[in-house]
Amino acid sequence: MSVRHGLLALLSRGPRHGYQLRVEFEASTGATWPLNIGQVYTTLSRMERDGLVTPGESDEQGRVVYTITAAGLTEMARWFATPVVQSERPRDELVIKLAMAVAAREVDVAEVIRRQRTATMSALQQLTRAKRAAADGTDGVAQRLVLDSMIFQAEAEQRWLDHCEAVLKEER
Repeated sequence: MSVRHGLLALLSRGPRHGYQLRVEFEASTGATWPLNIGQVYTTLSRMERDGLVTPGESDEQGRVVYTITAAGLTEMARWFATPVVQSERPRDELVIKLAMAVAAREVDVAEVIRRQRTATMSALQQLTRAKRAAADGTDGVAQRLVLDSMIFQAEAEQRWLDHCEAVLKEER
């Protein structure tokens, strides 16, 4: 996801200034994707240049309020209509790390897997606690979906690590 598309989605709910967008973006992503306020304003500036948003009057505190344009709504709809292709996602550093550990000399691959499993289990526990805390609060469905996705990814990583151990045992 690009910050640009996330901001367009938030602006589709109504005019917002940069700080509001930053706070709502972080809340919607369960604080898993922190934004620098400078990044928000740089992105808004580019979106203004591209005709996706228009700046309005400053509010009582001097902050410029932005509104999504028809072109911005079209771009947002295009983004939501386009599936994310697996090959477009970033490379998985853990997969590369384990592949290189197998290829390298004098690396205890089982120890690399053990350490990763411990870290992943710790992350899974933290995510589960965060999900429980979010369920008690009013942060909403968006945060729950983000946390659920992260929990599922951590569980999948644990299963993959199990698979890696089994493959290594077969190769011995």
